[in-house]
Parts: sequence; structure tokens; C-alpha cells
Amino acid sequence: MIRFDSDYLEGAHERILNRLLKTNEKQTPGYGMDEYCERARSYIKKACDVENADVHFLVGGTQANTTIISSILRPHQGAVSAITGHIAGHETGAIEATGHKVLTLPSDDGKITAKQVKELYDAHWNDVTHEHMIQPGLVYISHPSENGTTYSKSELEELSQVCRDCGLPLFMDGARLGYGLAAKDNDLSLRDIARLCDVFYIGGTKTGALFGEAVVITNDDLKKDFRYMIKQNGGLLAKGRLLGIQFETLFEDGLYDEISKHAVDLAMMIREAFVERGFSLRYDSKTNQQFPILPNDVLSDLSKNYSFSYWEKFDDAQSVVRFCTSWATKKENVELLIEDIKKLEF
Repeated sequence: MIRFDSDYLEGAHERILNRLLKTNEKQTPGYGMDEYCERARSYIKKACDVENADVHFLVGGTQANTTIISSILRPHQGAVSAITGHIAGHETGAIEATGHKVLTLPSDDGKITAKQVKELYDAHWNDVTHEHMIQPGLVYISHPSENGTTYSKSELEELSQVCRDCGLPLFMDGARLGYGLAAKDNDLSLRDIARLCDVFYIGGTKTGALFGEAVVITNDDLKKDFRYMIKQNGGLLAKGRLLGIQFETLFEDGLYDEISKHAVDLAMMIREAFVERGFSLRYDSKTNQQFPILPNDVLSDLSKNYSFSYWEKFDDAQSVVRFCTSWATKKENVELLIEDIKKLEF
């Protein structure tokens, strides 16, 4: 069975494993105060071109989301998100468990717009009974979105401006950020994201690391006591050097960009194969996630040799599924899939 169901099926890039082994018996201070974390922070700050950014390392995406959001919001505030956003549908109510409601906006492609945020903000404050309702306190987006779509530079600039006009911190979930930056139509850089967002994180778990996300805070107002919040949320890893070593390896010489591009290049091969065979795509994703619309009987044929994710029902005869590549996907496996796509009968 060849698996295309997610981008965290393998362990870690061999250079990370080798570095962990090489440094295994070296003694360091704990809780991210070691030399490896410091070097990783310096590499990330340089890549973002924000020398005064705060960089913190957490273990996973849900942990990062809950820690960041709960550190920013006051008790009566909620997080604005696309209805398809990860915090709205795939984190088992983690944000609500911290006492904060997720305020969802309609979205078909996974993104939200500046206009939607402004309308939500105005609707709240123009209601004379607004103190009876959850106040919007921050805006959450992800790049790429859950549907593999990405924000353009102009879209993010408009969203950032509205958020700043309204006093709403803009938080970008970057669990798959490497794949978004490597997308064929992407015009955003890490520098743009650091300039336009108040806080974001660079995902490692899905992009070559064993585990780990690097939280980058550029808004000075959000920096105070963040390590307290990490600790309170169970995220202050005693062996913090394990995170630092991984991000140091990913960012010291461009490995993060290299392996992200590898995944996207292979995903584009899969996309092209489905399109050439006459299948439509549910979302216009140029990232490592592809969402073909396939007849249900075709799914049975493909499932004999490949695993992939069921996404949603399209109609009575067709379903949307997801094929996902990663930093570790082998080109020969993609080529086998393409050959089988060509042979499909429908």
C-alpha cells in the first residue's frame, strides 16, 4: 500500500535524525534556553527579517493554536475563523475548552476576506446589545488553508490593514507554511508574513521534523509573559533542545525550502494526471494537497493500492478525496499512481 493520506506519515528528515544522534549525549540547559534553540531563533529571525521578533518552540499545531489564542484573548472575546478553519472543525473544541468561542465566517475555499472581517466587526459594535455577545478579539487564518488554497500578497495586505484598523491581532497558522511558500502561484515571502501578521508559526511536524512548530511573535504587545502561557498549556518542553536542533537543521542552509518544493512538485504531477484524465478538482490548490472529484467506483479501484483521505460527498455518484504529498514522498510512487490514474475506467 502506498500512502497519500497525509503529510506526517514518515518520521523525520535524515539530516535531523543524524543531528539528534550526534548531539544526543551533550548536556544543555532545559526549556529552550540552549545553544541550539538560540541558533535556530537567529536563523528564523534572519529569514523573517525581523531581528526583534520573539521565537518560541512548541511541540504541535493544536498546542500552538491554543497557547497563542488563549494568551491574546480576554475572557469575553473569541477568535474569528473561516468555518473550515482548523480551530473550528479539527481540534476537538480545543479553543472552546480554553473558554473562547470560535466565531466562524462562511468560506468555500478555506479563506476569509478583509471585507468579511470588517462586516463582522461592524455588526458587533453597531449592535446596541453588543456587550451580551462574544466580542471578536483576533483573526485566525491558515496558509495554506485546510483546502490547500493560499493567500496572495494583496489579500493578506488587505486583511492585515483591516485587522489593524479594528485592533484585531492577525494570527496565521503555518502548520503547512513551507508548502504554501513553495506553491507555484505564491507571491508571499516569510518577510511579508512577518510584516503583515502579528503572530504566526512555522510548521515543522508536517515539513521534515519529528515534531515541532516555531511560533514567531512580531507584535510587541503580544510578547509579554508568553513563556508563562506556554508552561500553563503544557508546552514548555524540558528537553527543549530537541526542538531547537530540528529547526536549526531545517533553516541553517535552506533545507526547509528544498523539501517543501519537493512535495509541491510531486503534488503538481498528481494534479496534472487527474486533470489530463478528465477529472475536475474541488479546490484550486497549488500546494501539496490535491482534491480531485472522483466517481465512487473509481475510488474502489484506487483504494486497492493507494490510501488517501475522503474529504466530502460531491453528489450521489462522486466524492471529493485528498491526495497529499510530503517532504518524504518518493517520485517513483507518484509515477506508479500516475500510471494507474491513466488506466482508470469510468
